Amino acid sequence: MNTYYLAVDIGASSGRHILGWMENGKIQLEEIYRFPNGTTLKNGHQCWDHEGLVNHIVAGLKKAKEIGKVPSYLGIDTWGVDFLLLDKDGKVIGDSVGYRDKRTEGIDAKVYEILPEAELYARTGIQKQLYNTVYQLMALKTQNPEQLEAAETFLMMPDYLNYRLTGVAHQEYTNATTAQLVNIETGEWDLPMIERLGYPTRLFQNKLSMPGEVVGKLSPEIAREIGYDLTVIHPASHDTGSAVLAVPTNSDNVAYLSSGTWSLMGIERLIPDSSKEACAHNFTNEGGYDRRFRYLKNIMGLWIIQSIRKELNGKYSFAELCDMATALGDTPYRIDVNDHSFLAPDSMMGAIRAYCNAPDMPLDHMLVAVYRGLAECYAETIREITEMTGKAPDALHIIGGGSKDDYLNELTAKALGIPVYAGPTEATAIGNLLAQMLGTGVFASIAEAREAVFASFDVKKINA
Repeated sequence: MNTYYLAVDIGASSGRHILGWMENGKIQLEEIYRFPNGTTLKNGHQCWDHEGLVNHIVAGLKKAKEIGKVPSYLGIDTWGVDFLLLDKDGKVIGDSVGYRDKRTEGIDAKVYEILPEAELYARTGIQKQLYNTVYQLMALKTQNPEQLEAAETFLMMPDYLNYRLTGVAHQEYTNATTAQLVNIETGEWDLPMIERLGYPTRLFQNKLSMPGEVVGKLSPEIAREIGYDLTVIHPASHDTGSAVLAVPTNSDNVAYLSSGTWSLMGIERLIPDSSKEACAHNFTNEGGYDRRFRYLKNIMGLWIIQSIRKELNGKYSFAELCDMATALGDTPYRIDVNDHSFLAPDSMMGAIRAYCNAPDMPLDHMLVAVYRGLAECYAETIREITEMTGKAPDALHIIGGGSKDDYLNELTAKALGIPVYAGPTEATAIGNLLAQMLGTGVFASIAEAREAVFASFDVKKINA
C-alpha cells in the first residue's frame, strides 16, 4: 500500500495540493486541488487573505479523502518575508500585509539610522529588498507601534498555516532567513541586532526548526473536520528553498534558475559569503535544506509578463504571448527587469512604455523587451557568480513553471553560452515532498533524492 505525502505549495497568485508517492523506484505526482491567491486592498494596504488560505488547505485535505488517497504526511511552502503577529490568546493582530504593499517606501533610511546597511548585510548575508521583513517591521514600529507592543508570537506565513493546522507555533529556518534577521554565522535569530532595531525580542526566542523536522499532528478540530489525522513536517518552507532541493543533479558546479513569478538565480554553497563584494553585487545567502546556502539573486521574473496578461484581461494565453514574441524576434527596446518601477505599478504596460520613453510601443515589442531583458540579466548574474567564486558554472538548470517557456529558455542559452537544461516544472512541490521523504527515511541523502528526481521527471536540454 502506498504511503502518500502531500505538498501544499502556495505562490503569490495560486496554490495547489500535490500528492506524491514512490512507485517502482520513481516519484509519482498527482495534483488534487488548486485555488487562487492574491492580495486585496484592506484598511489602506495590500493584504493576503490568510484565513482563506487555511480554508483552502482544509478543502484540499478533504479532497484527498474523497479520492481515496489519504496522506500520512503534509508539508507547506509559501513565498518569503511576509508574517503575522499573534496576541497572548493566539489571535491575529492587524492584517497580513503583503510584500508588494507601499508601506516600506523610504523606511530603509530609518533602519540605517540604527543599523548601517553594510553591517546589516554582514550580519545576515541577505540581499536588500525593500519588502524584507526587517523593513516591514520598522514600518509597523513607525506606523502601528501598538501592534508590536501587543504581540506575543511572530510567525512567517507558512509557520502561521502550520499553527492553524496543529496548534504548534514553530519558526522554520529557510523562510526565516528571508526576513534579514537571522545571523549568518549561527543560523539563528540575531537577537542583539533585533534588540538594537527596537523590535520585541520575545517574538524571536524560539530555536529555528529545520526542514525534515516534525511540526506535529493535526489539531483535534481539524482532524474531525477532514475525517483523518496526519503528521505535518517542515519542508524548506520558503518555496525557492524547496525548488532548489529538487534540482536534478549532484554536480557541484552548476547554477540554477527557479523561474516563475520571480526568477531566483544562483548556486548552492556550503559556506556563505557576506563580504563587501557580495554586498556590492547584491547577492543573497538564503537558507536551504541541511543548512546549505542559496547564493542567489532575486530577479523580477515572469511577474512582468503575468501583469501584462492580466492588464489585457486574459485576452491572450501565456503561450500566445510567447508566440507573439517569437514571431517578432528582436526589438531595439530594452528594459532593466529589476527596476523598481516594475515591482507593483498600476499599469505594467504603462511602466514599460514610460521606461523606454515609447508611448506607442506595440505589444509584441514590449514582450520581446521583457524576455530579452530577463535573458541579459541572467547572463550578467552568471558573470557575477563567476567573478565571486572564481569558477564559471558548467551548466544552468532551469526549474519551475518558467522552464516551459521555450522562447525565454532559448534566449537564455544563447546569452549564457553554457549547456542549459529545463525541468522539472513542478520543482517546488517536488522539493517539498523530498524534504518530507528525507525526514521519514525514504531517502538516505540529498544526493539519493536528487538522483530520484532525475530518474522520475523529464529534463530537456535547450539548444542555443
